[in-house]
Amino acid sequence: MNWGMKNRISRIIKPKTGRCVMLAVDHGYFQGPTTGLSNLQKTVDPLLPYADALMITRGAVRNWIEPRVDIPIILRVSGGQSILKELSNEIITTSIEDAIRINASAITCSVYVGGEFEKETIKNLSKLVDEGEKYGIPVLAVTAVGKDMARDVRYLGLSCRIAAEMGAHIVKTYYCEDFEQLIESCPIPVIVAGGKKIPEMEALELTYNAVKRGAVGVDMGRNIFQSDSPVGMIKAVRAIVHENVSVKEAFKIYEGEKNTQARKAS
Repeated sequence: MNWGMKNRISRIIKPKTGRCVMLAVDHGYFQGPTTGLSNLQKTVDPLLPYADALMITRGAVRNWIEPRVDIPIILRVSGGQSILKELSNEIITTSIEDAIRINASAITCSVYVGGEFEKETIKNLSKLVDEGEKYGIPVLAVTAVGKDMARDVRYLGLSCRIAAEMGAHIVKTYYCEDFEQLIESCPIPVIVAGGKKIPEMEALELTYNAVKRGAVGVDMGRNIFQSDSPVGMIKAVRAIVHENVSVKEAFKIYEGEKNTQARKAS
């Protein structure tokens, strides 16, 4: 791994703790103006000080993110289908040259193992790895599950191992039972996705279990920006990931921020 590659990864996965809190706001590339992201800048600005990296598309970066912000960009470069169509039928939508112009710290695409267009998405990943290696830009593979694919350790372990074998430098997947087996069989850092919106306590438990069982961090979107206290939630998640606090302590951080916001609004 060359110096540039190592440097970019160290900006995402913090060397001090070996962990990372990603903020995912790339949902619009297939969902459109989903709840909480209609005005992406309004949603994201208060959260940026607490995120280690931002997963986002090039259009959203250029329209809503201040260039002066010092945060690693994980650039979503796959897409081509909306929620109205078969999601696995993706293409590469952004050139490596544009990723360089944006100063991306990593590029990312989805891999639909078991999906209708499995081969095409694995081919997309392989192409990105080839391009990323030329310029020292790491590739994060997302093990997308589509609508009908199970999230058990056998399936997710298969997906993560394929991503690693294809040359991905980091993989984003889902938490599952027997998660330690997945970690043992995957030779690259694993980030756990937040997934659908769930109650705040459950999202914090997910975060705690993921890092306790070997993930280097979490990439949360809806469980942060759709929370009734997004800042409180990202602070709580960060405390678990980087400070090893308990779920109970983290929930107090979330509630404290929520109460502070309520007093300011009254």
